[in-house]
Amino acid sequence: MYPTQTLSEKLKLLITVLYPILITQLGLYSMNFFDTIMSGRAGAGDLAGVAIGSSLWVPVFTGLSGILLAITPIVSQYIGAKQEERVSFSVLQGIYLSVALSVLILIGGSLLLNPILSMMELNDHVREVAKGYLIGLSFGILPLFIYSVFRSFIDALGQTRTTMFITLMSLPINIFFNYVLIFGKFGFPELGGIGAGYASAITYWFILVITLFFILKVRPFRTFALFKHWYGISIKTWVEQLHIGVPIGFSIFFEVSIFAAVTLLMSAFSTETIAAHQAAINFASLLYMIPLSISMALTIAVGFEVGGKRYLDAKQYSYIGIGFAVGMALLSAFILFFFNDDIAGWYTSDETVFDLIKIFLIYAVFFQLSDAIAAPIQGALRGYKDVNITLLMSLISYWIIGLPSGYLLAQYTSFGPYGYWIGLSTGLLVAAITLFLRLRHLQNKKAFTKKMGPV
Repeated sequence: MYPTQTLSEKLKLLITVLYPILITQLGLYSMNFFDTIMSGRAGAGDLAGVAIGSSLWVPVFTGLSGILLAITPIVSQYIGAKQEERVSFSVLQGIYLSVALSVLILIGGSLLLNPILSMMELNDHVREVAKGYLIGLSFGILPLFIYSVFRSFIDALGQTRTTMFITLMSLPINIFFNYVLIFGKFGFPELGGIGAGYASAITYWFILVITLFFILKVRPFRTFALFKHWYGISIKTWVEQLHIGVPIGFSIFFEVSIFAAVTLLMSAFSTETIAAHQAAINFASLLYMIPLSISMALTIAVGFEVGGKRYLDAKQYSYIGIGFAVGMALLSAFILFFFNDDIAGWYTSDETVFDLIKIFLIYAVFFQLSDAIAAPIQGALRGYKDVNITLLMSLISYWIIGLPSGYLLAQYTSFGPYGYWIGLSTGLLVAAITLFLRLRHLQNKKAFTKKMGPV
């Protein structure tokens, strides 16, 4: 990152930071994308099982790994304030924290997985696939969380092309092991949807090893000498990171978990409905990587400008990012509306599931537009280290407005399972409006503070 003077320079720099993040996010999500598509080819039961397993795992991962995203604004502001000597200590503490979170997940999963699956109305095959998928995935939790810290560090330096390169290297590994483990090729056992979990775990270890190589051997990362001094655990630094990271993590959790909750509530419907919902949400989530990537780029850009007390520049970056996200959302809506036959055909050859996927994709058009505003604003607010109000707004928008309205529509109107998707769109729209008002308030406050000067 470097200071810019004009809007065109800002747009150019933001795109330079953004496009590797976008390719990285698309690459990372493609692992889940291929898990779903390839499991669907193994059968509707395997697709439904992976859907249930993913719905339990993704909110936990995104919520807890969101805590580790605190490293990005912390390091970004250190760089903007020219305090590079403080970076290595903060990153190392983040690694310690990631290990602790991994252990907590493994302990919690071993205690809660069976009771949760037993409470759900699933047939035996779907329940078996969901459990096996999560057990396989659990072998990759530790490397995945450590990698999340390294990635936050790399991205905070503006070196987003490095994470892009690492992700692109890992995709063939994931696809290969999905193929051989799901379908039992080259002497491997045929595990169906369960194999997708083990394939992901193998890929996460590969990603961690490659990332370590870059951090230790490649500039500018090696100049920070992250492992030159093995500092002890600093509870004070953990508290600082948790103070920023926990609201980020819970804010992400509230948004992602509402989608997972809807999938779990879908278990009251047929296996075909669960499979169709998962396929549609899988593709819609792939498109969501665009506003999510813009959000992450804004955290870096806004954090850098705020660290240098250039509040007008931070404001300009925010609106450039939001405008770009809205434009991309209109393109995504066009794709969902006019190509839903082709998209549905990627996931299944079952005629019933195919027809249901097409309808779900039409409903996905509406929350794409709300996401395009809400996600970039969240990224900008993180750049300001403003996370607590965002947490509260996310809780209200998604869980007090979105999910209950979806439940009422699904249970007491003719919308049926599609009522949940209308509820999702409603929650996202409320989140977009309230987050925008918060961003405006914060920008005006910063501008007033700078105008008044030190007291």
